[in-house]
Amino acid sequence: MSRTRMARGTRIRALIALAVVAFAAYITVTTPVRLGLDLRGGTQIVLETRDTATVKATSEVTDNTVETLRRRVDALGVSEPQLVRSGDNRIIVELPGLQDPQEAVDVLGRMAVLGFHPVLGYAEEDTKAKEGQLILPDEDGQKLLLGPADLTGADVSGAEPGNDPQSGPGWFVNVDFKGEGKGEWAKLTGDAACAPEGDPRRRVAIVLDGEVISSPQVVASVACGVGITGGSTQITGNFSFEQADELSLLVRGGALPVPVEVVEQRTVGPTLGAEAIEASAWAAVIGTALTSLFIIVVYRLMGLMAAIALVCYGLISYAALAGLGATLTLPGLAGFVLAIGMAVDANVLVFERAREEYLAPKATLRTALSAGFRNAFSAILDSNVTTLVAALLLFFLASGQVRGFGVTLAIGVLASMVSALVITRALAEGVLSLRAVQKRPRITGITNIGRVREWLQRRDPHLMRRPLRWLLVSVAVVLVAVAGIAVKGLNLGVEFTGGRLIEYSSSAPVNPEQAREAIAGAGFPRAVVNASGDGNFTVRTEPLSNAEEQRLTQALDPLPGEVQKVRDELIGPSLGDELRRSAIIALLAALAMQMAYLAFRFRWSFSVAAVTAMAHDVLVLVGLFAWLGKSLDGVFLAALLTVIGYSVNDSVVVFDRVRELVTTERGSFARLTSTAINQTIPRTVNTGLGAVFILTALLVLGGSTLHDFALALLIGVLVGTYSSVFTAAPLAVELHRLGRKKPPEKEKKKAEQPA
Repeated sequence: MSRTRMARGTRIRALIALAVVAFAAYITVTTPVRLGLDLRGGTQIVLETRDTATVKATSEVTDNTVETLRRRVDALGVSEPQLVRSGDNRIIVELPGLQDPQEAVDVLGRMAVLGFHPVLGYAEEDTKAKEGQLILPDEDGQKLLLGPADLTGADVSGAEPGNDPQSGPGWFVNVDFKGEGKGEWAKLTGDAACAPEGDPRRRVAIVLDGEVISSPQVVASVACGVGITGGSTQITGNFSFEQADELSLLVRGGALPVPVEVVEQRTVGPTLGAEAIEASAWAAVIGTALTSLFIIVVYRLMGLMAAIALVCYGLISYAALAGLGATLTLPGLAGFVLAIGMAVDANVLVFERAREEYLAPKATLRTALSAGFRNAFSAILDSNVTTLVAALLLFFLASGQVRGFGVTLAIGVLASMVSALVITRALAEGVLSLRAVQKRPRITGITNIGRVREWLQRRDPHLMRRPLRWLLVSVAVVLVAVAGIAVKGLNLGVEFTGGRLIEYSSSAPVNPEQAREAIAGAGFPRAVVNASGDGNFTVRTEPLSNAEEQRLTQALDPLPGEVQKVRDELIGPSLGDELRRSAIIALLAALAMQMAYLAFRFRWSFSVAAVTAMAHDVLVLVGLFAWLGKSLDGVFLAALLTVIGYSVNDSVVVFDRVRELVTTERGSFARLTSTAINQTIPRTVNTGLGAVFILTALLVLGGSTLHDFALALLIGVLVGTYSSVFTAAPLAVELHRLGRKKPPEKEKKKAEQPA
């Protein structure tokens, strides 16, 4: 490439980098990121529409249900509520700031089928209702025989709570009718007024969801056949204000087209979300600082350019989240922090290749750097595509918070490629064009190969001389992990089993055994109580109603200190089964898609070896969590799929170098594989340390909510680094040996004949 073309390319990349960073800065300043409920506090309820004998819960019916629920939510007075249909029959309701889900569930889950019925008389033991008639107890328990409803909620134009101290204590609901409903109300009350005083036929029964909420007599001043004119009435019942307000809200909102069932419910206190944001921010700052310091020490001036590009990467990722309107959840925030460590990988690949290229005759700093970017591109592309596959699987096969992590991880992968291939390159080429740098090439960090590579070149260890030994070690590790699964069992979280998980905080230390005894005494002997760090503890039970949850929470009052609920998750059994199936499908799909991609990009033996190493990592991580008694939930699934992407990332880098050496150098496949490992170990070590810095900061500073997530990723990074070298590589060597063609029979006999 001529010097003129190289300079023109540098200017173009610099302009593109400047434009991307400027646009990202503009988006960051003008568009705030939308925080999930787990970060800003509130309640999320997932409803599922159910079929009835006459109406099927199709997507169209579910859309109509959403509109009815929207009117009810608007009446709750929640700021910025979100209601969206998910699939054909699920509705996700987000209520920011609402800490008591009881009110929301009571309002959203009611059918609110309202009817105004004539009373035909008292119902005796042998009374049988005819078609359209109902037999229901009134407010005092006396059974009434009711005729078909003359008016329904569709005839109501408005409803408001009210009270009148002169007419007696308690609240009532003022109801206004519309259109033909005014005339129907006059007819219904006029017919009732024809019955004598004290006769049950003089009453009008107001029925909500199959329950008589009020059945007053028509007053004596109402004329027979004339009824109450004016189109309004009062629903009385000595209600409290809360009851009257909820009733008026249901009447205004209207009846649901089909019944709905609560299949998931999550409530997070604002304090917990604020603490998570602060902890993750500190983890990001400290982790980024340590990572930047490390790459500056190793790669000097080029490392400084990569550190600046890391800051730009963070800016681009944040702007992408804000610009796309993505919701940043707690796992997503952790994914944002994790992607900082993974963003270093592409820079390390380029700088290590540039160091190799600088050793070539007549190489200059600029030609070495250019060749480093060119030769590292295939490894960068393949490794990032495999991680992107894991992120997309999380988005399409997971739900809720885990899906948010998939979005953040995907954005992080794409932003890291822009950061490394455009911004880092523009900065590095600009610095290398300076005369002061050209006079002092050693400060660039490219001219020296590094102590690790120097030691490896001097010793040149043949790690793949006996590949079966490494495979036996891997088998032994897997057996230990599987033993943990067999002995301890899998502690599946409520997301996969169904149930209720409540986290409490206390102003004074609480012994989990004390909490367990208090909860068992309240009628929940099977509840599982665990300390969750920072003075918090969690209670896990089978699915509980909100009334049962309140009874459980009240049982903790005698404990020392002030106990507060900070998180509440309810998962229905049907949803738990579905999420468990989705998790298995996600894992199998990840393995299958990674194998297919690697078989397309490499040879089949590389694909099988890399996917086997991934399965090794999955079993080891799951087994270690089984030994530790840790919960396997949706966030763990996010960590597991990320580990799969990271594991194949390392394997791809090794196999990419093997593929290159096979075409350029002579020697046995095992020897070439050892050489490839020796050449890529500096990259593996440097990239792994970058991720370890970030994850350690997240583990220490992330708090109880992110502790297990960071621990799973940290274990996965270490195990994945090991397996890419000592599981995938030796297995590829063995598969290559087994796949070689045997010599033809004639040639074999000829070779055996004496000369």
